[in-house]
Amino acid sequence: MPQTPVPRTASFAELDARTFHDLLRLRIDVFVVEQACPYPELDGRDVEPDTRHLWLDGGDAPLAYLRILADPGGVARIGRVVVAARARGGGHAGRLLTAALELVGDRVCVLEAQSHLVGLYARHGFAVSGPEYVEDGIDHTPMRRDGIDRRR
Repeated sequence: MPQTPVPRTASFAELDARTFHDLLRLRIDVFVVEQACPYPELDGRDVEPDTRHLWLDGGDAPLAYLRILADPGGVARIGRVVVAARARGGGHAGRLLTAALELVGDRVCVLEAQSHLVGLYARHGFAVSGPEYVEDGIDHTPMRRDGIDRRR
């Protein structure tokens, strides 16, 4: 029986060249090639000191990936959520989101969901926070998860 992959987390400085290459390859394979969205994948945010990269290691290549960015005002932004075609349907995105939200903790967290995945994010406490829009030919929906008020 195959083991459930455990989420791995690193800052850019902690990533070795091979791992960063493999993570970028996954992002490009899905977002640029499969979804036919030619855009500048290297946006400069991967190297920011507060960015955290999370992924599930599939042995020979990552199964799934996301990154957490630090936006102004202490807001966390989850982005680049991706699952390799060969690994879809295995709960990997949900597993990574759970790990990401543990890192985010009590902070407000936002993301721009592909609209067909709004239900996935809603199951993790996100709510629609604005109107649907089209980016790179794909419907997106802004979503937000408010920080947890522990004073109650």
